[in-house]
Amino acid sequence: MPIPTPHITAKAGDYAKTVLMPGDPLRAKFIAENYLENPVKVNGVRGMLGYTGTYNGKPVSVQGSGMGVPSIGIYSYELFNFYEVDNIIRIGSAGALDLNLELGDIVLGMGACTDSDYAKQYHLPGTYAPIASYELLRKAQGAADLVGKPVTVGNVLTTDLFYADASETLKYWVKMGVLAVEMEAAGLYMNAARAGKNALCMCTISDICFTDQAMSAKDREKSLTDMMEVALTMLLMD
Repeated sequence: MPIPTPHITAKAGDYAKTVLMPGDPLRAKFIAENYLENPVKVNGVRGMLGYTGTYNGKPVSVQGSGMGVPSIGIYSYELFNFYEVDNIIRIGSAGALDLNLELGDIVLGMGACTDSDYAKQYHLPGTYAPIASYELLRKAQGAADLVGKPVTVGNVLTTDLFYADASETLKYWVKMGVLAVEMEAAGLYMNAARAGKNALCMCTISDICFTDQAMSAKDREKSLTDMMEVALTMLLMD
């Protein structure tokens, strides 16, 4: 497909090799304006904002993905396959399934269980296990250690359902040691695998499942500074 695409108006070379990808486009705007040096807006189609700048001299882009596997599936596919992006780091929020996690904790998704049918397109003769890039996972752990921000590494659940008819099904994933639930990682990991690229899901716990503990929408947009510090420190570890 030629660029610009139907979803991204950027030209060739407008994106850096590494893209930070929050779900909320307003979070992308906040990150660009508060963390990046000389940010330039490279996308605004459908309000899905994208920016490119530098961090301590290192080129980096930030691009909103929207919510759910279909949405991040479109944006990550186009970035990997049409814009020559090598690394996408999802920086989002998740609901804790493991009750040892607290609001604001950072989870690195080593693997992504899912109830999505996204893998059916590959016609695999079995069940595919979406996993993070070890290179990015190793860097994220190292960056967290360097800046003194604790992280928890393990399986997350990527679900297609925010409002599930049988919400008690989340409890079955708890029994298998799944740490948290979100809506994008598995699709991102599959797109990365198919393209031969790298992906990592890094999430801040914004609510605790099975309780009434939750961050506000404003907090989700602007209070994820620990996760951002870890993600940006990764850029300096090449």
